[in-house]
Amino acid sequence: MYLDSGVLTAVKILVVGHFGVGKTTCIGSISEIEPLRTEEEITEASVGFDDLSGTPDKTTTTVAMDFGRLTISDEVVLYLFGTPGQERFKEMWEELSRGALGALVLVDPERLSESFPVLDLVERFGLTYAIGVNHFEGTTDYPLAEIREALNLSDRTPVVACDVRDQQSSAQALITLVHHLLTLLN
Repeated sequence: MYLDSGVLTAVKILVVGHFGVGKTTCIGSISEIEPLRTEEEITEASVGFDDLSGTPDKTTTTVAMDFGRLTISDEVVLYLFGTPGQERFKEMWEELSRGALGALVLVDPERLSESFPVLDLVERFGLTYAIGVNHFEGTTDYPLAEIREALNLSDRTPVVACDVRDQQSSAQALITLVHHLLTLLN
């Protein structure tokens, strides 16, 4: 990514994470356009495939992608692509990651073990990333240093707490990723 004064730069960003972590909610809370969603009702066909124990009230799931847009400045517009969280949809990742500059990886601190396959995919596709720790009501507020250690992250990988239901909080998580990307480019 490069920025020339007065030139609009479009940046493709993935919003990724395991099943039920809040990717669709994040894009919905932050997008300045009506987000494109490919959600379908969860049916009995998902029994044995999707673990709903961590999200018992979840009734829909993304089956292709989510899409939204966020203008960061007069020069930078983020195009946000949310990936499906289930293992069976990981083939979508290769196409969605093509041309992406980075990824915001959402994690649920109560289900960190589900984040490792997602981190593996992000690294496999060579994406620079930041971690957004999405806190759900009624869950423990773990220190970010403990999350970093549990996920075995480099000290250079940004880790930020967020509430994906809140526009400002989601924006801050994305801004953290953009700052990280700019730091690596300079």
